[in-house]
Amino acid sequence: IIALYGARGAVAASFAASSALARQIENGAPADIYISANPRWMDALAGAGLIETASRRDLLGNRLVLIAPADSPVRVDLSAMPALDALLGDGRLALADPAHVPAGQYARAALEALGLWPAVAGAVAPMNNVRAALVLVERGEAPLGVVYATDAAITDGVRVAAVFPESSHPPITYPAAIVAGHASPAVRAFHDFLFADAARAVFAAHGFTLK
Repeated sequence: IIALYGARGAVAASFAASSALARQIENGAPADIYISANPRWMDALAGAGLIETASRRDLLGNRLVLIAPADSPVRVDLSAMPALDALLGDGRLALADPAHVPAGQYARAALEALGLWPAVAGAVAPMNNVRAALVLVERGEAPLGVVYATDAAITDGVRVAAVFPESSHPPITYPAAIVAGHASPAVRAFHDFLFADAARAVFAAHGFTLK
């Protein structure tokens, strides 16, 4: 997520995979605040001197869930080494691309930790972002997918078939920081607002955990 502080006090947001947004900043996108779904991409920008280091703070957290179409009867006990490949049949497992997108990287890590990755690796449908994976399941074009809990909560078209143990993957943490050279008073005020009680209440209402 990139928040852009526009003219006359307006805030504009650009949403995409954390990796894509980090590359946009590297290429000079007019961004003021960067919020990443994976600390690694924030680390990359920090290493390149592209964020105001002192402004970096962990903002939010999330959970990882296995989803199925809303009319699917499938329920999964992840502690029992389920045969996900059998549940998929000839279908695909919708994920954000594990090679580039944090949601997919968390998903692969969780599936590997639970010993499920070898059976499903060949059936993965890697999508450009987590919302695209959600839509694939929502449309019934994939019988199962792995997304953030907050994504599953925005639609009645999917249901949560299982929640991944938090111990099965690195903590899902969203750091926020001001982009280097953009620390104007207005940008600092908006950055501070993201951590204020009013904003935190909105984040919590949408299913995020608070840092």
